[in-house]
Amino acid sequence: MYDKDMAGRNIKWVMFVITAIGNFIAMLDSTTVNLALYPMSVDLHVTMGQIQWVIIAYMLVLTVFLPFFGKLGDIFPKNKLYSIGYTVFAIGAILSIISPNYISLIAFRCVEALGASMMLSNAQAIIAKIFAKERRGKALGLNGCLVAIGGMLGPALGGLLIHTFNWHWVFAPCVPIALVGAIYSWRMLPNYVKKRRVFKFDYKGFIYFTVSLFALLLAISEGYHWGWTSLKILLLGFITLFFGALFYYRDSSIRYPMINFSIFKIMPFTFGNLAVLMSYMAMFTNSVLLPFYLQEILRLNALVAGLLILPYSITLSITAPISGRLSGKYGSRYLTLAGPVVYIIALIIFTLFDETTPKLGIIVASGIMGIGNGLFQSPSNNAIMTSVSKQELGIASGILALSRNMGNILGVAITITLFQSFRAFFLSLSQPYNVAFLNSFKLTMCFGVLFGACCLLFAHIAYNPRKA
Repeated sequence: MYDKDMAGRNIKWVMFVITAIGNFIAMLDSTTVNLALYPMSVDLHVTMGQIQWVIIAYMLVLTVFLPFFGKLGDIFPKNKLYSIGYTVFAIGAILSIISPNYISLIAFRCVEALGASMMLSNAQAIIAKIFAKERRGKALGLNGCLVAIGGMLGPALGGLLIHTFNWHWVFAPCVPIALVGAIYSWRMLPNYVKKRRVFKFDYKGFIYFTVSLFALLLAISEGYHWGWTSLKILLLGFITLFFGALFYYRDSSIRYPMINFSIFKIMPFTFGNLAVLMSYMAMFTNSVLLPFYLQEILRLNALVAGLLILPYSITLSITAPISGRLSGKYGSRYLTLAGPVVYIIALIIFTLFDETTPKLGIIVASGIMGIGNGLFQSPSNNAIMTSVSKQELGIASGILALSRNMGNILGVAITITLFQSFRAFFLSLSQPYNVAFLNSFKLTMCFGVLFGACCLLFAHIAYNPRKA
């Protein structure tokens, strides 16, 4: 009996590894391009404003398809869906490696994102189903650790590949991992699914949601260039609100909504997701700008810049599993409050950076940021998934991934827009470029602090015992 129990536990952890690696490479790929943006723009002869869509297009496609694949995961065998996700992701990565121009690169990144969305939308549900109670918290903690490490290890790996080869190679590491993952997902992940007559999905709602989100991101990304009061931006604002309203009213009135808004009546679920969204916006304020600071102001090469960001991943990899295990035993409330406080301190330290900042200061600040994120993400994921019924795990997983990636994409778009606007303002005052850059960097980091404060507030509301 003992051997059978041991074998069962081992199989569960093998399934966990297969699932978590999908999350890891999806986030790794989304951030390895950070340090590659500049050489990409030079090689492909496009502006920095245009090249940011290498990130935004990936995150946009990944994000808008999360509810669809989350719902599909409730009625379709997860082993097949996950295996297809791995395969599509690998194909997109291979095509991105050989991409000859800017348009094809954006298109192939969208293919990658489609595969990533299949995996990310179902990972939390798979883990929640194969583990229970205390082990679920530990597993979700390890999964959150791998996701975040993938996200922040990207710049270090990207820097190494760019330094050794060229920007095309930043997509290569994920290809063999994805192909192996596709094989083992098909063979080993759970294939049980409740029988249902037909697959009903709110396609109209999906279109409304996609149009609204795309218009919002385009407005945020181009507002600086087109002018915030220009006709184009005002029109995009109208499209965002109009199609967003259509999406809400439709999904509130049909029997098979893309997003079941009734689930948001659960206080820990709703405000927990808002806290996750704000935490990722705070994280990406730093992760987008820090590589530019290291290369443009400190004049470090891509490899050294990537290595200076690595302490984030190291401290995160230590903190996240511990906090996940503790949340399974003692609850998530205090850990989800401690996390934002710690990474807010790190963001404040970043606002003090200048041309003379020593490498040790960068290492310490990055390490503190990793501790804060590790304290928050794992307990938050555990609390959100525990707040819903077993029947809602699939859609809850999709919405959680949606919140996380909405935070990523809004963090990138808002951070770049704020930074460019501030930099243009300070340059208009005839400040030297380095001074204007640093002033803009510091002001934008202050917005990261604001996002972190919002995360703290939402976490307090979500996990307040009186609101439970």
